[in-house]
Amino acid sequence: MVTYIIIAIIAYAIGSINFSVIFSRKFAGFDVREKGSGNAGTTNMLRSVGKKAAIITLICDILKGIVSILIALVVSYFVKEADKSILVQLAGFFAVFGHTFPIFFEFRGGKGVATALGVILLTNWQIGLICLVFALCLIILTKMVSLGSIMTAILFPILTIFIHENFIASGNYIIFGIALGLLVVLNHRANLKRILEGNENKLSFKK
Repeated sequence: MVTYIIIAIIAYAIGSINFSVIFSRKFAGFDVREKGSGNAGTTNMLRSVGKKAAIITLICDILKGIVSILIALVVSYFVKEADKSILVQLAGFFAVFGHTFPIFFEFRGGKGVATALGVILLTNWQIGLICLVFALCLIILTKMVSLGSIMTAILFPILTIFIHENFIASGNYIIFGIALGLLVVLNHRANLKRILEGNENKLSFKK
């Protein structure tokens, strides 16, 4: 039990490192949460700070999920009595939870999409690639990052029902998929409301 708690705390701490806030302060001299949508994530970085900062933020946020999972795998190697799949799932969920409610940044974080992508890609590359392609297609078609994120969060647990191979650890990933997907969807409550009202912000690919 102690091992599981430690992994959850480590993953949460890693997730709490909010790169959008750090980079917006460094590159632009302001907190990205004070601009645009007020969200501490890649899309708002793109709109408020620029492409370079947004790309760096995206990569770092994805790496938070990947690093958290890798730490869980290392711990499972040395602590034989610990269930690898539970460690991996705890690390993945709490990395995203930390990104959403970062202890280092007044518990005001992002929506966890990039970090969740890192988690999914590493836990099952096949599902990760399907989710990535699905999200990109929706974003291109609708020009709404939020819609692509929401629908992909719903797709993820569905895929865990039908795909049972290529997981880095055996275990029931359906519950994990539901928990992670639900967290991301809940983080998009305001976006979902705007989508239903027809006034959600859209990307401009020309810019």
